[in-house]
Amino acid sequence: MSDSKSGTVTLRCRPFESDTRVGPVTVRAMGDTFADRWPRPSVMGVLNVTPDSFSDGGAYGSVAEAAEAARRMLADGAALVDVGGESTRPGAGRVTPEEELRRVAPVLEALAGLPVSIDTSRAVVAARAIELGAVMVNDVSALRRDPELAAVVAAAGVDLCLMHMQGDPRTMQIEPRYEDVVGEVASFLEERLESAVVAGVDEGRICLDPGIGFGKTPDQNLELVRRLDRIVAIGRPVLVGLSRKSTLARVVGAPGPVGSEPASVGAAVAAFERGATMFRVHGVRLHVEALAAAAAIERGSVAP
Repeated sequence: MSDSKSGTVTLRCRPFESDTRVGPVTVRAMGDTFADRWPRPSVMGVLNVTPDSFSDGGAYGSVAEAAEAARRMLADGAALVDVGGESTRPGAGRVTPEEELRRVAPVLEALAGLPVSIDTSRAVVAARAIELGAVMVNDVSALRRDPELAAVVAAAGVDLCLMHMQGDPRTMQIEPRYEDVVGEVASFLEERLESAVVAGVDEGRICLDPGIGFGKTPDQNLELVRRLDRIVAIGRPVLVGLSRKSTLARVVGAPGPVGSEPASVGAAVAAFERGATMFRVHGVRLHVEALAAAAAIERGSVAP
């Protein structure tokens, strides 16, 4: 964990309110580090089993369809699949823990034995997902929404992604403001990393996400990618979620709010060149092949 700071900044991220309580989770033996488990570049496939996610909401009519989509992502080269049961698109409302579990648990059961992560900020959902085989918790609240989530992750010994978000999904795109978006996001992630470690999470299990599209303007999103080296300098692997973001639609002048796959791939390669490790994407095969080429060029050889 880096001790470096880029001056005093005001963090514009409100705490989340806790809404769950859970018991202990069985410790899982996982002996290697995040970097060993997910070598750079690694692709994370997106599987939202929600009716209202911005790109793939309502895409799967049954558990079998969702599970088959996950298997296709893994066959196309994804290192793992991120399963989410609560939309975090701009303006999204909350669902109950029971509804979130109702959505994700059957899919996780169908994917038993395959590498999956759980996209949740709730300890009770994470605990059940880990019991069903999830090897990572992807928390958009960076452990602010549910204070018990850190203990669940620490006890289970799974990986953890901490993401920056200004406000919450209902409010995050209402005039997001920063004096220095990169410095403020980096300082926030440093603070949340330290907090997670103090709470007992193994630092070697943690990655950081600058939260592209989560409380940022299009230009702020682009600036975060342009200066991603500042986030990388914190010393933990960096995950980016650029896939199909509306910023990319704006860049290419597309009429709708969803960015294209070619724009997504181009942005992912740019993030890789600036040090990103993991890429949360919808179109897995295109990203896997593009990033494989970028990695080969970086090392100057075909063989890894």
